Amino acid sequence: MAQTGSPARAWIGTVFFLFLAPGVVAGLIPWVISGWRRFDWGGAGWAVVPVAWLMITAGAAFLLHAFALFAMHRGTPAPVAPTETLVVTGVYRFVRNPMYLAVLTIILAQALLFGSWWLVLYALIVLAAVVAFVKGYEEPTLTSTYGEQYLDYRRNVPGWWPRLSPWQAPEP
Repeated sequence: MAQTGSPARAWIGTVFFLFLAPGVVAGLIPWVISGWRRFDWGGAGWAVVPVAWLMITAGAAFLLHAFALFAMHRGTPAPVAPTETLVVTGVYRFVRNPMYLAVLTIILAQALLFGSWWLVLYALIVLAAVVAFVKGYEEPTLTSTYGEQYLDYRRNVPGWWPRLSPWQAPEP
């Protein structure tokens, strides 16, 4: 498994991957689909537009936080340059897949903001692809890499629906 090594390389790789993966999936492709043309919600706009922007802001904040945790653990979210340790801090104490949930939140918020059923369909396609990737690659790889530590984490932290209280990893 290739690891980044230095903190600077971890941050550079993480920022690069942020633009490459979520930037394309939650930014470029939704723009291609919708043209980012705001939908006229008429009288409902006073409620719909702020909710959409709140979702985008929350999704982006969680995404950036989750990405930063990878760099702080001297790696990146990219499979080619993983962290040196299993990331079980920050938002990962509540849910195992915060990045995917953040990206889906951003896409669905854009669907709302732009009134686009095509973006809803796209979000469903992204969800199916992400679940297949998690089940087919990520979980088996993390299990073989971190063994019982990951299995314990997986038993205690849900993959898709966040816990209400943060999980505390046992001391090594």
